[in-house]
Amino acid sequence: WWGRGVIQTTGVCNFGKLNYYMGARAAREGRNAAYPEIDFCTNPEKICSGGPPELKWVAGFFYWLNAVQKYEKDGWNYVAKLKAWVDGGMNLADTDFINGASGIVNRGCH
Repeated sequence: WWGRGVIQTTGVCNFGKLNYYMGARAAREGRNAAYPEIDFCTNPEKICSGGPPELKWVAGFFYWLNAVQKYEKDGWNYVAKLKAWVDGGMNLADTDFINGASGIVNRGCH
Protein backbone atom coordinates (compact mmCIF):
# COMPACT_ATOMS: atom_id res chain seq x y z
CA TRP A 1 0.00 0.00 0.00
CA TRP A 2 2.58 2.53 -1.11
CA GLY A 3 1.54 6.18 -1.32
CA ARG A 4 0.11 7.49 -4.55
CA GLY A 5 -0.97 10.91 -5.78
CA VAL A 6 -0.23 14.43 -4.66
CA ILE A 7 -0.70 13.66 -0.95
CA GLN A 8 0.49 10.07 -1.21
CA THR A 9 -2.75 8.22 -0.54
CA THR A 10 -1.83 5.15 1.51
CA GLY A 11 -3.46 2.29 3.36
CA VAL A 12 -6.33 -0.08 2.88
CA CYS A 13 -8.78 2.29 4.57
CA ASN A 14 -8.02 5.29 2.34
CA PHE A 15 -8.14 3.30 -0.89
CA GLY A 16 -11.33 1.66 0.35
CA LYS A 17 -12.95 5.04 0.95
CA LEU A 18 -12.01 6.18 -2.56
CA ASN A 19 -13.53 3.01 -3.95
CA TYR A 20 -16.68 3.30 -1.82
CA TYR A 21 -17.40 6.91 -2.77
CA MET A 22 -15.89 7.32 -6.23
CA GLY A 23 -14.85 3.98 -7.69
CA ALA A 24 -16.04 0.56 -8.75
CA ARG A 25 -17.69 -0.26 -5.43
CA ALA A 26 -19.87 2.85 -5.63
CA ALA A 27 -20.93 1.82 -9.14
CA ARG A 28 -21.61 -1.80 -8.11
CA GLU A 29 -23.78 -0.61 -5.23
CA GLY A 30 -25.78 1.77 -7.41
CA ARG A 31 -24.25 5.08 -6.31
CA ASN A 32 -23.01 7.73 -8.71
CA ALA A 33 -19.32 7.13 -9.23
CA ALA A 34 -16.84 9.52 -10.78
CA TYR A 35 -14.59 6.56 -11.71
CA PRO A 36 -16.88 3.50 -11.97
CA GLU A 37 -14.33 1.49 -13.94
CA ILE A 38 -11.56 1.85 -11.33
CA ASP A 39 -11.34 -0.49 -8.36
CA PHE A 40 -8.98 1.43 -6.10
CA CYS A 41 -8.61 -1.56 -3.76
CA THR A 42 -7.37 -4.00 -6.37
CA ASN A 43 -5.55 -1.48 -8.52
CA PRO A 44 -4.46 1.56 -6.47
CA GLU A 45 -1.74 2.30 -9.04
CA LYS A 46 -4.46 3.76 -11.29
CA ILE A 47 -4.13 6.94 -9.24
CA CYS A 48 -0.76 7.63 -10.84
CA SER A 49 -0.52 5.40 -13.89
CA GLY A 50 -3.09 4.32 -16.44
CA GLY A 51 -5.96 6.28 -14.92
CA PRO A 52 -7.29 9.71 -15.81
CA PRO A 53 -4.54 12.35 -15.42
CA GLU A 54 -6.52 14.36 -12.88
CA LEU A 55 -6.93 11.38 -10.57
CA LYS A 56 -3.76 12.04 -8.55
CA TRP A 57 -5.22 15.45 -7.65
CA VAL A 58 -8.73 14.14 -7.05
CA ALA A 59 -7.36 11.51 -4.64
CA GLY A 60 -5.34 14.20 -2.84
CA PHE A 61 -8.33 16.52 -2.49
CA PHE A 62 -10.48 13.62 -1.32
CA TYR A 63 -7.98 12.87 1.46
CA TRP A 64 -7.67 16.55 2.36
CA LEU A 65 -11.44 16.96 2.66
CA ASN A 66 -11.96 13.75 4.62
CA ALA A 67 -8.93 13.66 6.89
CA VAL A 68 -7.31 17.06 7.14
CA GLN A 69 -10.16 19.57 7.08
CA LYS A 70 -12.20 17.55 9.59
CA TYR A 71 -9.25 17.05 11.94
CA GLU A 72 -9.87 17.84 15.60
CA LYS A 73 -7.89 16.23 18.37
CA ASP A 74 -6.54 17.25 21.76
CA GLY A 75 -7.79 20.83 21.32
CA TRP A 76 -6.19 21.22 17.87
CA ASN A 77 -8.89 21.97 15.28
CA TYR A 78 -7.80 22.41 11.66
CA VAL A 79 -10.49 24.94 10.71
CA ALA A 80 -9.98 27.02 13.88
CA LYS A 81 -6.19 27.00 13.42
CA LEU A 82 -6.53 27.95 9.74
CA LYS A 83 -8.86 30.83 10.62
CA ALA A 84 -6.52 32.07 13.33
CA TRP A 85 -3.53 31.90 10.96
CA VAL A 86 -5.39 33.78 8.20
CA ASP A 87 -6.83 36.34 10.63
CA GLY A 88 -3.31 36.81 11.97
CA GLY A 89 -2.05 37.87 8.55
CA MET A 90 -0.74 34.48 7.35
CA ASN A 91 2.62 35.16 8.95
CA LEU A 92 5.05 32.61 7.50
CA ALA A 93 7.20 32.89 10.60
CA ASP A 94 4.27 31.47 12.62
CA THR A 95 4.77 27.81 11.83
CA ASP A 96 2.24 26.32 14.27
CA PHE A 97 -0.49 25.98 11.64
CA ILE A 98 1.81 24.83 8.83
CA ASN A 99 3.55 22.27 11.04
CA GLY A 100 0.20 21.04 12.34
CA ALA A 101 -1.33 20.62 8.88
CA SER A 102 1.84 18.92 7.65
CA GLY A 103 1.74 16.54 10.60
CA ILE A 104 -1.87 15.61 9.89
CA VAL A 105 -1.02 14.78 6.27
CA ASN A 106 2.20 12.91 7.01
CA ARG A 107 1.57 11.27 10.38
CA GLY A 108 -2.19 11.51 10.92
CA CYS A 109 -1.76 13.86 13.87
CA HIS A 110 -0.80 17.47 14.54
